[in-house]
Amino acid sequence: MSFAPDAGRRTRLVFVRGLAVQARLGVHPHEKAAPQRVVISIELAVEDEDAPASVGVDDMRRVVDYERVVKAARATAAAGHTLLVETLAERIAEAALSDARVLRARVTVEKPDAFPDAASVGVAVERVRAG
Repeated sequence: MSFAPDAGRRTRLVFVRGLAVQARLGVHPHEKAAPQRVVISIELAVEDEDAPASVGVDDMRRVVDYERVVKAARATAAAGHTLLVETLAERIAEAALSDARVLRARVTVEKPDAFPDAASVGVAVERVRAG
């Protein structure tokens, strides 16, 4: 399954792109001393009950609320020092999967200030709902 919306599979794409937060992240002494800017992007493959051919009820209860996704990502990033970018990305994906409608989560965590001659470094992880 891709992260593109797919009416035939009854999925929609919910995303957050370029969420900039401050996080205590990294293994180097200077990274442990102070928070740094981290950019998070999240893509979720979400069950779409009304696919393939109808319009759903215009009600927040039927959708994955991207405000909640953003708040969970911010809280995860602020929860204390994390050594690995991979661990932070995995924790954010796990938080997204706590909504039963989320089938798959892809999370990218970037450190844009890690190297002066690179636009960004980071990792992307993908997790799927168990079972």
